[in-house]
Amino acid sequence: MGAVDLHSHTTASDGTFAPRDLVREAVRHGVRVLAITDHDSTEGLAEAFAESARHPGLTIVPGLEINCDVPGGEVHVLGYCVDHEAPWFQDFLRAQRAERAARVHRIAARLAELGMPIDPAEVFAICKEGSPGRPHVAQVMVNRGYVKSVREAFDRYLRSNGPANVPRKRLTPVEAVEIIRKAQGVPVFAHPGLASRDDMIPGMVDAGLMGIETYYAEHSAAQVRAYLELCDRYGLVATGGSDFHGPQTGRVNPPGTPAVPMTAWDGVQERAARLRSGGAA
Repeated sequence: MGAVDLHSHTTASDGTFAPRDLVREAVRHGVRVLAITDHDSTEGLAEAFAESARHPGLTIVPGLEINCDVPGGEVHVLGYCVDHEAPWFQDFLRAQRAERAARVHRIAARLAELGMPIDPAEVFAICKEGSPGRPHVAQVMVNRGYVKSVREAFDRYLRSNGPANVPRKRLTPVEAVEIIRKAQGVPVFAHPGLASRDDMIPGMVDAGLMGIETYYAEHSAAQVRAYLELCDRYGLVATGGSDFHGPQTGRVNPPGTPAVPMTAWDGVQERAARLRSGGAA
């Protein structure tokens, strides 16, 4: 396990650990640099920072993950060291979460058409103040006995082209990169091996992309090599993380896996400092 984990989720989005509990779990696994990257939310950061004060030597990186719809699938963009308290940025995130809530209602209507009715209120009860999404819908489907696991819900119904999935208000990866850069953050293409849209990387680089999440549990050794080569070609930082959501979600990798070199965090810090000083990307 590594000391660097630049991808994790809390109950502020679709994770099952409260921010303080995620911090404790990360420390238990030897993580010294932890990025909190909830979907369309930075609401978990204050609690994570407060808990980290009890663990000398632990660095919390303020971040987020933005989901983007593309033809035939999704692309996710991570942002690190964002100015998360900027009023315009919080306005943007609130609008994103409102769209997520509206999408839950649309998915519920689609599930009803498929003979699997759910009450959106059940979804919102699970995510509480978090950012609602398909994982919460999947949990309701499990609770109602329509499927046996969250994974089955995604594989059969909620995947990108699944019969119960419905699109969000469209936000492109380029727009996500631009928003993160406007917030003085370091934008990184999340788990590109899952998206199979490497063709979008040059355009994202032109928009200001600064990294590729290379070290990821579901990336093959060949994919890791390929993304390292792309990072070298475009002058990007190769990052990585566990994408930890909690064991109940089907993502079994604990914080700190796979091992991510400290150079990933060094590269993020270098680029963040360059942005703050007004230097070129």
